[in-house]
Amino acid sequence: MLGRLARDRALLAGLAIVTLLVLAAIFATPLSNFPGDVTGFNPAQRLKPPGEVYWLGTDRMGADLFSRLLFGARLTILISVSATAVAVLVGVPMGLVAGYYDRWFSDALMRISDVFLAVPQIVLAIAIAQTLGPAIHNVILALSATYWPFWARIVYAETRSLRNEVFIEAAVAMGASPLRVMVLHVLPSIASSIIVRTTIGMGGTILAAASLGFLGLGAPPPTPEWGRMIAESREFLPQAWWYATAPGIAILLVVMGFNLLGDGLRDTLDPRIRRGS
Repeated sequence: MLGRLARDRALLAGLAIVTLLVLAAIFATPLSNFPGDVTGFNPAQRLKPPGEVYWLGTDRMGADLFSRLLFGARLTILISVSATAVAVLVGVPMGLVAGYYDRWFSDALMRISDVFLAVPQIVLAIAIAQTLGPAIHNVILALSATYWPFWARIVYAETRSLRNEVFIEAAVAMGASPLRVMVLHVLPSIASSIIVRTTIGMGGTILAAASLGFLGLGAPPPTPEWGRMIAESREFLPQAWWYATAPGIAILLVVMGFNLLGDGLRDTLDPRIRRGS
């Protein structure tokens, strides 16, 4: 497996991008040119183009865009990890229970997920965030409430396909409880699917969080949030082209990184998928 990982260029590229994101978030303060001026107001340096002092230029408040991107990486990781973790913690147990049992509540749980899936996720997230108001914890709640059905559906389908396998029937015949079977036998067998979906879901969560920030439903100003930074730059286009370009490229690279990482993990962990090379 390590050999396949080393040969998978897409996976390595995605891993490199995600690693850079994490490092940028951890070391935002020492890497920043102006760590104390991220949320401040410096009118004398307003809308400065990229140069030796301000590598990516400045925004409408005169803050260094490079520094705001670094600190915005922290917020991006916080939202994506928290929202994805909650979605996994809700969706995976629900899918396990619904897939293992063949009773009325299994259909009820899946119908609940169908109700959430019937509405486009970003539309539902906008509605929830608009109702709760602009705040980081509200963004996390809105994204979690709209993303858990994806994990529930995947786990449900995988559990359904495994519950009649010989090793499951053998565990039941030996007296294993349903909880033990689900946790110790079914869950490890479908772990690769959960890992892949979680990795790709991180990219989708980041894009959705940026969309909410763009609409003014994310973190309130002057918090360095990538989506809001793009929204604030609209009135200064095309003169201050760097204002929207810097956070836009950051979002593009991070989402692409998680997608590449997820695709690479899928090709490596799923024995049914093999590349042509």
